[in-house]
Amino acid sequence: MEIIQCVEKSRIVKNYIILVLEVFEGGFYIKIRALLTNNTELYIREYSDINERNYSYHWQSADGKMIMRWDNANHHKNIDTYPHHVHHTDNILPSCHISCEEILNHIETMMFI
Repeated sequence: MEIIQCVEKSRIVKNYIILVLEVFEGGFYIKIRALLTNNTELYIREYSDINERNYSYHWQSADGKMIMRWDNANHHKNIDTYPHHVHHTDNILPSCHISCEEILNHIETMMFI
């Protein structure tokens, strides 16, 4: 599965656990908790079938405070990239990072700034 391969090959993932994995004809549902090399955590939730894809990538500090969350929940219609957006501090911003690989690459960049 592409998401698991993405997490496994990432240089910033120290370890991970698959919390939920359901595979069905035409799709899947997965939840992963990944511990990153700087001891922050990334919670991955993705549902995909032939008609839709819903995702949330929630990056948080070791003490549980949100750093960023990328998702495509059906709100924030004023965002140019609707429904894709990112929560960063108290701001809701457009997001073009919509795959596991893109999000992990973005986090890696932010970790070394």
